[in-house]
Amino acid sequence: MSFIKTTEQSSKYEHLEKMPIAELLQNINNEDKTVPLAVEKALPQIEKLVEKVVEKMKNGGRLFYIGAGTSGRLGIVDASECPPTFGVPFDWVIGIIAGGDTAIRKAVEFAEDDKEQAWKDLQEWNITEKDIVIGIAASGTTPYVIGGLQKCNENNIATGSISCNAGSPLSQTSNFPIDVVVGPEFVTGSSRMKAGTAQKLVLNMISTATMIQLGKVKGNKMVDMQLSNHKLVGRAVGMIMEELSISEDEAKSLLEKYKNVRNSIENYKK
Repeated sequence: MSFIKTTEQSSKYEHLEKMPIAELLQNINNEDKTVPLAVEKALPQIEKLVEKVVEKMKNGGRLFYIGAGTSGRLGIVDASECPPTFGVPFDWVIGIIAGGDTAIRKAVEFAEDDKEQAWKDLQEWNITEKDIVIGIAASGTTPYVIGGLQKCNENNIATGSISCNAGSPLSQTSNFPIDVVVGPEFVTGSSRMKAGTAQKLVLNMISTATMIQLGKVKGNKMVDMQLSNHKLVGRAVGMIMEELSISEDEAKSLLEKYKNVRNSIENYKK
């Protein structure tokens, strides 16, 4: 299979070490501006994957992200933010990284090259046909991710993918591929830059759109968010005041009794 690995192509900038800081920052910013436009081109692909994720989760399935390095970390970030943001159980959206949790902070050598390990990692979560797995790999060639999706396909588990190279082996393996082609990086091959930004934007879309479809947002507000700090408690009180047109003291009393915004609003009696 031949395809153009644009994420590895040489930067269009030369002699970076000779650039003043202001020029470095401007050039990085100029490259970053192209990323949302690349994501926009992939919106039809993103929509198809989100539709499948929603279908699976409405029927009791879970969403898994698998990846290595930056891609794996981004999946973990998105998964870990779903419980506090949307009030869902920690095991609804699960991020798995090659090399295990140690690899979140410190690179684990050659972990991404093991084609068998992702399936073993998924089996630890007792994965079933009800679930869906999204493989994340900027290059679209990571053996850990491709191997994991191949085993999912063999076991009739729905698969999606996020890659930054069109027509990559990962995209060819996935049922619902997303290709966000961002082109060469500012620092040649440093896919934590534009490619990582693109992946984060797509992950934001997938999890946010899914949770809205699952009823975890009311109007435009996070009514099921976990009240894990004073800032969020204050935000919750403000939401209740606005929604019910009541005083701050009344809102605080409701929140203390019912523990979250949704329950406070639904149980309010004028």
